[in-house]
Amino acid sequence: MEIKEAKKFGISASLTGVDFSAIMERMRTKVSAGRERVRRGIKGTGALDFYEGEASFTADRTLAVGKEQIKGERIFIVSGARPFLPPVRGLDRVPYLTNESALELTELPESLLIIGGGYIAVEFAHFFAAMGSKVTLVQRNQRLVPEEEPEVSEALRKALAQRMEVHANTEAVEIRQEGSRIALSARNRDTGDMKTLTAQRVLIAAGRLSNADILKVDKSGIRTDNRGYIAVNEYFETSAKNIWAFGDAIGKKMFKHAANREATLVWHNALHDKKAKLDYRTVPHAVFTWPEIASVGLTEKEAVEEFGGHTVLVGMARYDDVARGEAMMEHESFAKAIVQKGSDKILGFHIIGPQASVLIQEVVNAMANDLDLWSIARAMHIHPALPELVLTALGNLREVE
Repeated sequence: MEIKEAKKFGISASLTGVDFSAIMERMRTKVSAGRERVRRGIKGTGALDFYEGEASFTADRTLAVGKEQIKGERIFIVSGARPFLPPVRGLDRVPYLTNESALELTELPESLLIIGGGYIAVEFAHFFAAMGSKVTLVQRNQRLVPEEEPEVSEALRKALAQRMEVHANTEAVEIRQEGSRIALSARNRDTGDMKTLTAQRVLIAAGRLSNADILKVDKSGIRTDNRGYIAVNEYFETSAKNIWAFGDAIGKKMFKHAANREATLVWHNALHDKKAKLDYRTVPHAVFTWPEIASVGLTEKEAVEEFGGHTVLVGMARYDDVARGEAMMEHESFAKAIVQKGSDKILGFHIIGPQASVLIQEVVNAMANDLDLWSIARAMHIHPALPELVLTALGNLREVE
C-alpha cells in the first residue's frame, strides 16, 4: 500500500508483481517450525504425558482421548474456538474457506467474496486485496468492526471501499455454485432489496464458536454462558472445583497476547492462596488492516453509560495535527482519547492510522499501572515524531455534549 500511495509524495513507483505462493509457503514454513518446536518441547519435558487427538469429557474429571481415559485433580482448559458458520442456505453445498483453510491456499484467487465484517474478515480482506484479488466484503452489521468506535469503523469502511466492494448492513441469504464461480444472494436489511454477488472463492469470517460442546464440559460439571463459552469467575475458575479455563475457551478478549497473560494468572491462582485477576480494560488490541487500528479500554458510549456524560471528557486529534503526520500527508487518520473528569484517568484510547499498534503502547502502560494522563504528558516526546499524536489528543479534551 505504501508503494501505491507513494504518488501523493510526488514519487512515481510501481508494483510489478506479488509472488503469492512464495509468501504463503514462507508463512506456512514459519508456522510449522514453531509448532514443531512446541511439540518437541512438550515431548521432551519430564513428568508430562502428551496425548495428540480430540478429547472430550466422559465423566467428572475424566477425559477420553481416542481409546485412552485420563483423569486429573487439577484441569486447565484451553480448548479455543472455531469458525462460526452462519445460517446461509446452500453453504453446505459449496466449497468455502475459513480463516484456517485460507492459510493453505497456494494460488491467489482471482476474486474473493468474504462474508463477515469483524477483525478477521477485514484483515483477510486487506491482505487478499493487497495481493491482487478482487475482494467483495459482505457484512450483516451496519458497521465494519462494530466493536470499535463509530468514527473508526466509518474511517475503515471508507478506506477499504477504495480498494474493494463493501456491502454493509447486508445479509447473506443463499449461496450456490454457478459454473466456476460462487454466487451469493444478499439482502439489504433496511430496504429488503436483493443483489447477487459472485466470486471465484468465498471466505466465511462471520465470527467464532465455542469448542465447549465438542469437549462436552457439562459431563464434568462445568457450566457455559449463554453464548456457549466456558463460564469462569474473575480468577478463571469454572463451576467445577480445581478446573480453570482461559484463552478463546472463555470468549472474552480473544487475542493471543490476552491468552498469554491469562495463562500466567491461571498458573499463579492454581498454586497460591492469594488470587490474581485481569483488568480487561487494560487489554489492548490491534486490527492489521490498512489503515491500522489499535484500541484499549472503553468506547465513548461505554464510558458515558458507566460514568455519566458529565464526567467523561473526549479528545480528538488528526495525524496531520502533528508535524510528522502532516509530513506523511495523513489527512484521514486520527486518535481519540476518553478520560474521566476529575481523576484524569484514561478510560479508553482509539487510533486508526499508520503505526497505531505501536502508538497505543504508552497509553496501555499508563492504564495498566493505574496512572493518569499526566504520566504521559510529563514525559518528553520527540519532535517531530508520531507519538505527539497521543499528547495532542489528550490536550484536546472536551466534555461530552
